[in-house]
Amino acid sequence: MTYGITGNTTKDALWEPLDALVRWLGAQGLPYRLARPLADGLAERHLADASAHATDDPADQADVLLSFGGDGTLLRTAHGADGIPILGVNIGRLGFLTKAEVAEVQSAVEAIEAGKTGVEERMTLAVEVDRDDLGDVPAWALNDVVVDKSGTTSMIQVEATVDGDRLNTYWADGLVVATPTGSTAYALSVGGPILTPGTETIVVAPIAPHTLTARPIVLPCHAELALRVETRGHPFAFACDGVSTLLGGGATVRIRRAERVVRLVTLPDRDYFGTIRDKLSWGQGGVF
Repeated sequence: MTYGITGNTTKDALWEPLDALVRWLGAQGLPYRLARPLADGLAERHLADASAHATDDPADQADVLLSFGGDGTLLRTAHGADGIPILGVNIGRLGFLTKAEVAEVQSAVEAIEAGKTGVEERMTLAVEVDRDDLGDVPAWALNDVVVDKSGTTSMIQVEATVDGDRLNTYWADGLVVATPTGSTAYALSVGGPILTPGTETIVVAPIAPHTLTARPIVLPCHAELALRVETRGHPFAFACDGVSTLLGGGATVRIRRAERVVRLVTLPDRDYFGTIRDKLSWGQGGVF
């Protein structure tokens, strides 16, 4: 196996375990390709000399990607992975997508080498916008697509249709459209349900709606959702997986299931519900 390594260089907690990992990989004779900012960061700190393994594209020729950080880092890794399985190594806080804690990364690599791990496929959303310049915003999302008011401006109006049929007119701060993977991210914070990955559904959750009767709704994965966003002369924020730009009112965003999948490494002693219980502290309040 060849391991591509990415990571969040803004986290101080990255460098010590990264240094230990690359030294261990070298001692084990396991090939790896290290994102250039990580190799440079190690050199600046007088840690392991990994310059010979530095690359601008850690996914190139890699069999597995190791993503050091939180869920945001894993999302960025996923957008450059091109189908390569990803193991998220958590040095963040919640880390719903990350499968291994930072102290477990060497044992996780050993499990990969021993063939004891698996791979699960996560659905993504394809996004089309009737605007020409979207900057760096990707055309697909693993977590969510968000339309949101910008700054301190007033609410936006979102006309939502599903397969051409009118769903609702939302007056709200915005709208989150999430995959099951993204249901534990922004969508959860605005009151959306937790969707298990195998459900292959899409949740639509309003952000601070003007009426309390505007509730989250779950759609089948084959539905096509169209959002026409109107504003009062100011721009609104449009984002895919946290990468955003400003658009003018009158834009239409079309969202459907993409053919692309993101592949995540699964560890033998972990399960989805265990992760949910751990991250959300379920069952820790005692029995009444």
